[in-house]
Amino acid sequence: MSTHSRASTPTDSPAPGMELLSRIDRGDLARTLAVAACAVAVALGVTGPWPAVPVIAVVGIVLGCWPIAVEAVEDVIHRRMSMEASMLIAIVAAAAIGEWTTALVITAFVLAAEILEDLSMDRGRDALTDLMSFLPEIVQVRRSGSVLAVPLAEVVVGDTVVIVPGERVPVDGRILLGTSSLDQSRITGEPLPVDVTTGDEVFAGSVNQVGALDVRAERVGAESSIGRIISAVEEAQSSEPPAQRLADRLAAWLVGFALIGAVVTYLFTRDLTATISVVVVAGACGIAAGTPLAVLAAIARIARSGAFVKDGAHLEALSSIDTVVFDKTGTLTTGAPAVVSISVPDSDAILRFDVETVLSLAATAESYSEHPLGKAIVAHALDHGLTPASAEDFAYRPGHGVTAIVDGHTVSVGSTRLVPDAPTGASADDPTTTEIHVSVDGAYAGTIFIADAIRESAVDAVAQLSRMGLRTMMITGDRPETARAVAAHIGIDDVRAGLLPEEKLAAVDAERTAGRSITMVGDGVNDAPALARADVGIAMGSGTDLARESADVVLISSDLSDLVHTVSVARRARRIVMVNFVGTIAIDLIGMGLAAFGLLSPVAAAFIHVGSETAFILNSARLIPGRASGRRR
Repeated sequence: MSTHSRASTPTDSPAPGMELLSRIDRGDLARTLAVAACAVAVALGVTGPWPAVPVIAVVGIVLGCWPIAVEAVEDVIHRRMSMEASMLIAIVAAAAIGEWTTALVITAFVLAAEILEDLSMDRGRDALTDLMSFLPEIVQVRRSGSVLAVPLAEVVVGDTVVIVPGERVPVDGRILLGTSSLDQSRITGEPLPVDVTTGDEVFAGSVNQVGALDVRAERVGAESSIGRIISAVEEAQSSEPPAQRLADRLAAWLVGFALIGAVVTYLFTRDLTATISVVVVAGACGIAAGTPLAVLAAIARIARSGAFVKDGAHLEALSSIDTVVFDKTGTLTTGAPAVVSISVPDSDAILRFDVETVLSLAATAESYSEHPLGKAIVAHALDHGLTPASAEDFAYRPGHGVTAIVDGHTVSVGSTRLVPDAPTGASADDPTTTEIHVSVDGAYAGTIFIADAIRESAVDAVAQLSRMGLRTMMITGDRPETARAVAAHIGIDDVRAGLLPEEKLAAVDAERTAGRSITMVGDGVNDAPALARADVGIAMGSGTDLARESADVVLISSDLSDLVHTVSVARRARRIVMVNFVGTIAIDLIGMGLAAFGLLSPVAAAFIHVGSETAFILNSARLIPGRASGRRR
């Protein structure tokens, strides 16, 4: 939309308010403030030396309309009618009938909207820079029998990269030596850590949890998993927007309608006064002013419910979607492992422990562990008022579990590799859970079931979206059996699982090619390309920076009921805009007919024009949330 140059960002790290100001082009800001000042002055009665044509108003309009006129001319050259062109006609029409304050206010609004759009584009570029900084700048590489610290940019295919616990995996490759657990949620969407060992594949952007690894680099830089994600986001962001703005389309119809009416009137009547009356009465100001107000009021109302819409065009696109595509991990689920249940052997077992004792012993053994599943067990114990005791001889075996001495007893917590006599298949009916077995002195004592919990608002949100006539589907990088189980619980029938980021992007493209209007809801780096490509991308507030910046809407509270409210408000805003459009057409038809037959003077035409514009603005203002309104008002 904007054709203005961007100001360079300082290399320092200023305070948030100063950083925001530093991103705004000073010329754009000065022009907007100057036009606003002119509007205030004219409204206060500063109209000298010629009250009929106040110099300060003319200067303000010329100063402010220059960039708008440049864009409008470009649109006309390319045979398209945009909001800028309709706004320019509205400004000129308002000035022609002496509505100087109105003309200046519309001008200031257009300039401010362009500044906001430029800021949004800058934040998107920053997100990509932040993503690149997620990888380490310096990595450890084995060369010529020794370990060298080299820049990541100098790592080549075939190098052996050493990754210690806590470090991020910098390349795609295969493990040559070592065992560990990796957090791959940024790449695959799998919420639980993945145990890896010699021969397993690893992805750049994963986080090494516990063991040291030697990894042979197979894909580096732009060819790695995280590099391909960045490329996909850049490509999606640079593609054509999914839909032309609603206001542009409506304004194009109205402006063309008015100009044709004026030409026909002059050809048949040769009456210049009647022709001017037609132009004045049939302006697009009701849409030009009412549509932005409806959009901004809707955005403000949505913000009250805990969501942030970045741009009016995205709100308009959201009002006409027919399909909602959900990511699973971190979107429909919380994205963090949590204990969901604990089972102990039947009372006939030789060794009998109750649930509380099993949880306490497991939490004590895991209290020194950095593994996410161990942390989930400790957190669950603390939530239930159990404080882990002291443990001795703590030992961790990647892929197996932990063993520790607790009150003189050997306690093992982990998989069946560590607790071989544990029953298997207990979670077959619920593939969303992971079994963590506990043994005491070599005897099976119980099983702790851990899962990525489903968000409380997910079931109701999907049901409400379905009642609104929207189709829902899930695309995820998680295992098919887990994805299907979660989808069945929530009420989603269409499930695509085991997808990498580029495959998620392809799934969104396929839906759009099939004629669907798509909104994608996600939270992770692996969702970013699909969020950017969808007609409307919606990110969870708890998600990654890149997801939030790639999206058009952010659910700040990560409450999916806010998604339902956002779609509902967007649809209401569209209905109001369409009422304004139909009403404008009706008034224009009547007014043009009266003006063409000489029954409407320019002054009367101006009165009808301003009166109808005021009515449509008040109609749009119904969306403005009241001061005492709550989250759902």
